[in-house]
Amino acid sequence: MRHGWTLAGAAAFSALAAMPAAAQDVERYRLERTEGGYVRLDTRTGAMTLCRETDGRLSCAPAAQEREAGSEVEALRERVNALETRLAALESRAPAAGLPPEEEFERGMSYMERFFRMFMGLVREFEGESTRTAPDRPTPERT
Repeated sequence: MRHGWTLAGAAAFSALAAMPAAAQDVERYRLERTEGGYVRLDTRTGAMTLCRETDGRLSCAPAAQEREAGSEVEALRERVNALETRLAALESRAPAAGLPPEEEFERGMSYMERFFRMFMGLVREFEGESTRTAPDRPTPERT
């Protein structure tokens, strides 16, 4: 007998707990009459659905904005997938620790070496010119 009361109490409690959720769902949607039928508004998400009464039945379809948003979402999904595929391909070709391949590194070092050799040649040339073109200053005579 005790088991029966426990089940009945649990069922009553779950029914009471479900009532606020059901009341929230009733308040979630608002139906407004328009010239051509009804507009159902989801007060939680803002989504609108257009409904028409035909032969005593209500048939509903998403509003044009929702259809456009759906196609935009699909386009964004495709774009994200393409970017993820491209990123995976780029990451698979990347060398360990983010270093360039040996060949590219050697080429870069060759450019740097040539640059510094040319730069040091210009420095030496400039130093040589400054010592050659400096006028001789007479030393003051002491009496």
